[in-house]
Amino acid sequence: MVRQQKQSMTFSGKGRTMSMGTRAHGTSLTAFQRAVYGQAQKIPKGQVRSYKWVAVAIGRPKAYRAVGNALNKNPYSGVVPCHRVVKSDGAIGGFARGTRTKMRLLRKEGVVV
Repeated sequence: MVRQQKQSMTFSGKGRTMSMGTRAHGTSLTAFQRAVYGQAQKIPKGQVRSYKWVAVAIGRPKAYRAVGNALNKNPYSGVVPCHRVVKSDGAIGGFARGTRTKMRLLRKEGVVV
């Protein structure tokens, strides 16, 4: 029997707080992933930030590609709005559910893409 370690991660958003364990969809979250998801969750609706901005904000300024990889594996897409993170040059960047979906979500929030 595999023993699962339960730790919690709390995200607070406008009018809601949600606590999640470090395990999601059968995978264990790293401290780096928790930091990335926590920072991405702070991006206001209708705004975008760059992968580099997230990397700098979590104290890992050269880890912007790792930020993208972490967001691609985001198991909390309903709570962590990874679609609000784009490339530094303003290009849309990748998205686990496809760039068309990312653009649709951003347009729905009022972002011009």
